[in-house]
Amino acid sequence: MEKIIKPLADILRPTSLNEVVGQDHLLKNKGAIKLMVESGKVTSFLLWGPPGCGKTTIAKLMANNTNLYFENVSAVFSGVADLKKIFNEAELRQKQEGKGTLLFVDEIHRFNRSQQDSFLPYVENGTVILVGATTANPSFELNSALLSRCRVLVLKPLDFDALRTICIKALEEVKNISLTEEAISLLVSLSDGDGRYLINMVESLSSCGIKEIDEKILMELVSKKSLSYDKDRDEHYNLISALHKSLRGSDVDAALYYMARMLEGGEDPRYIIRRLVRFSFEDISLADPNALNQAISVATAYERLGSPEAELAIAGLVCYLATAPKSNAVYSAYKDARALAKKYGSLMPPKHILNAPTKMMKDLGYNKGYIYDHDTEDGFSGQNYFPDEMQRQKIYKPKEIGFEREINKRINYYDDLRKKKNNGK
Repeated sequence: MEKIIKPLADILRPTSLNEVVGQDHLLKNKGAIKLMVESGKVTSFLLWGPPGCGKTTIAKLMANNTNLYFENVSAVFSGVADLKKIFNEAELRQKQEGKGTLLFVDEIHRFNRSQQDSFLPYVENGTVILVGATTANPSFELNSALLSRCRVLVLKPLDFDALRTICIKALEEVKNISLTEEAISLLVSLSDGDGRYLINMVESLSSCGIKEIDEKILMELVSKKSLSYDKDRDEHYNLISALHKSLRGSDVDAALYYMARMLEGGEDPRYIIRRLVRFSFEDISLADPNALNQAISVATAYERLGSPEAELAIAGLVCYLATAPKSNAVYSAYKDARALAKKYGSLMPPKHILNAPTKMMKDLGYNKGYIYDHDTEDGFSGQNYFPDEMQRQKIYKPKEIGFEREINKRINYYDDLRKKKNNGK
């Protein structure tokens, strides 16, 4: 085979926007990028997407298709001095040649706030058209002033068909290896939406000395791509949200999947347990009073055993919570109670339930008329406990689910008894 001098990723890089795969929502029909190229009116924008989905390629092709000078910097290696040089050159180019500059900034979220601010006047006056690439949520990582001047375009992880297309092209280019259909499918799955990783793996396989590669050989040659997970960024919040909602939706299999992804990605098990404890009283609560006990027990077990031994207990807790009856009645009641407390926060409790440790307080009517519930025949006085100026409120509304069905019976019993003792009121 002829020796490849350039990296395979550079050889396979698309030369036109039509060759870019997996981002049809931006590049086809009325996609934002297609419309900008067709109109020739390119405005600053941010490309937000996972690694290997085509951010750099799209930026370069945008410049080529709009007759803009392409300037490329990385926030990892560049500082304010580098940016000032680029801005000065862009101003000069604009004056002398009448040519605009498309400034592509890779990993733009790695610039600090003051560095991000340095873009503002040059984006504002049109010296540069800024195209920033980021794997992090721009809402959290970029200045609001910069965000207000840049449209955010979301790129998707490459799907199976897009990755398979890239894989076939890569195999055709290297020529000296062949993969079975099963091996191609496996390699695509291992790539986890990352086209660059897939190309690099094909390039690596081409030098392994084995011409025919099946699934078994592939697994021996290729280590699995590190899971897409960053404990400090979007994936952290995305996956815990997915876990929580899968539990709420009583989907035990999906919940186990997201739990496993977080653990395999290096998440602190204590964080997962803390969220499961919260879930037990936010989404289950009195529908299954044992849910909180189970969660606290697993938290204790983890402190005793640690990882990996206690991770099985976490899996057991996920299964328990996912299959438990669900109710947010206590959660809703708590929010309603807080709202009432803010609205009626200055009202005095009725005097008959106030203690009267002094003569003056007794003279004022404190504790007068209070009925000690245990002294009644049925252990229930039916007295009013809300402030006199406030109508009785219905705050806790248990659902006919799990143990709350029994609680509903008790509440209805006391409501009926209260009306009877208060002449139907």
